[in-house]
Amino acid sequence: MEFRQIHYFISLFEEGTVTRAAHRLNIVQPALSMQIARLEEQIGQQLFERSKRGMVPTAAGREMYRLFLPIMRDFSNAHAQLLSNDDAIRGQVSIGLIASITEGVLADTLGVFSSQYPDVSVKVADGYTNTLIDWVSGGQLDAAIVNKPRRPLALDVEHIVDEEMVLITSAGHEGAVPPRLTLRQLSALNLQLILPTRGHGLRSNIDSFAQNENVELNPKFEIDSLVTTVNLVEQTQLATIVPHIAVHRQLSAGSLRAHTIVSPRLIRQVVSVAHPRRPLNPATRLFIAMLAQNMLLRRKKHEPEPADASDGADLGA
Repeated sequence: MEFRQIHYFISLFEEGTVTRAAHRLNIVQPALSMQIARLEEQIGQQLFERSKRGMVPTAAGREMYRLFLPIMRDFSNAHAQLLSNDDAIRGQVSIGLIASITEGVLADTLGVFSSQYPDVSVKVADGYTNTLIDWVSGGQLDAAIVNKPRRPLALDVEHIVDEEMVLITSAGHEGAVPPRLTLRQLSALNLQLILPTRGHGLRSNIDSFAQNENVELNPKFEIDSLVTTVNLVEQTQLATIVPHIAVHRQLSAGSLRAHTIVSPRLIRQVVSVAHPRRPLNPATRLFIAMLAQNMLLRRKKHEPEPADASDGADLGA
């Protein structure tokens, strides 16, 4: 088994067709097919099945990809670090982000990062916190930025930011929703809420606060898609609870209105996770640092003013 064969195999697995994989590798298709055939002969197992959709990995192919992808990524990172210096950062960033981060700061961060480090390629996957953690553990991702899980992790965990979640309504919402309210008041308003499903990290945080206050939140809709949730709130009398960062553009544009939940303050902890035996390359560390800086800037921009002494009476606390 040769390094080149593994490189070809991973390219074919990810591209799905011989044509695209050969183009990615800058080789002719027969050369790629020959190396894959030799690899299958050496390990005594079929790695792909031909179909109308292209090359479909077999169970053996999926297992081989799972085992060798971290090795190839470590090799690429080591190569990039040897070539990098203070003036030229090279390599690849492979990172996972929860949806609120993707919607909140990813586009701005990518724009600045790509202009500063043009020799770095970036791959971003989004998903649930637990899924992204599994991908980091398995080597499919170098790192991920997620909601801090309650369970202990066999990963390196670094705190990024504590972020407040707020009640969001449309700018034209007809109900009498005060700008500052308690969680108990929110429940008493009988708003039609959209919340993520119970497998979602944000929902776990919200439910934890509600249980501590002995408050029951019964959403009308349970939707994990942040884009769909925001669109529905903008266009209807529905409401949701999300981090400020996820809707900062809509708040700035005036299409949404934020209502601060002051008792208790709904805080989520955002952390980065990485594998302890796979040190991050300089490009990934720089990208995470830039994301974290943008998140902190967004938080400070929308951070609510502290409550004054009269708030307790006004809110029925």
